[in-house]
Amino acid sequence: MNRSDVLISAEELLRLQASGPTPRLLDVRWTLPKPDGRDDFAAGHIPGAIYVDLDTELADHANTEPTAGRHPLPSAEQFQDTVRSWAVTDDTEVVVYDDNSSLGAARAWWLLRWAGLDARVLDGGLAAYRAAGGRLETGASPELEPSHITISPNSLPVIDADAVAAWDGVLLDARAGERFRGETEPMDPRSGHIPGAKSAPATGNIHQGSFLDEAALRERFSALGALEGPVGVYCGSGVTACHNALALAVAGVEASLYPASWSGWSADPERPVETGA
Repeated sequence: MNRSDVLISAEELLRLQASGPTPRLLDVRWTLPKPDGRDDFAAGHIPGAIYVDLDTELADHANTEPTAGRHPLPSAEQFQDTVRSWAVTDDTEVVVYDDNSSLGAARAWWLLRWAGLDARVLDGGLAAYRAAGGRLETGASPELEPSHITISPNSLPVIDADAVAAWDGVLLDARAGERFRGETEPMDPRSGHIPGAKSAPATGNIHQGSFLDEAALRERFSALGALEGPVGVYCGSGVTACHNALALAVAGVEASLYPASWSGWSADPERPVETGA
């Protein structure tokens, strides 16, 4: 897998919009302080885009088991229904984007790839699209006729806490360094990180809103030992870990996602914790 398999530039998207058929555009406007981006979407989005609610469509909050984490993955049945509601078929080209360094978009990208579907992230997001001359439209998502697609779940690897505890490879933590070191923990039951993990903040994949090039990403992950042997990724709740999975894909590496991440691990008092660098 190379960069063009994972990312699409604003210029290429504009060419596709001009020549058709237009990709299915998914707008994943989401941040931790403001998880519902519906009003931002309504105020301006790429024409034809569908608003995707990360908390309800890209997670299963019916799962209240603390060790499942704050953003448990939807079941295969749930996600298949969601993909169908987006009118995605086997032949649909899907492009996902957001306005926050692709942190939300990466979760949608990962789930679509996990479901066996092709998808790319708009590099640079909404800002890059506007800078390239793209116009926005306002209002709600369009009404679509659901598809009848059958997904192929587990097309990307997922690991649980027991697999993480016995992990024989590199484990990357996508949270900010101060959370990894245990200096602060605003969200979860305990501070620190999973023993043996390495700090790899997702923000390090980005420069001025866009992903680093393949060579720079390979250099970054090589320094972390992540170009050899199995690689696992986690974060606070399984969202920004997908950003590292995406960046690793650009670098030619397939990562295994620990969806429960630190929120699930730290909720289990039997799981050990490390602090410091």
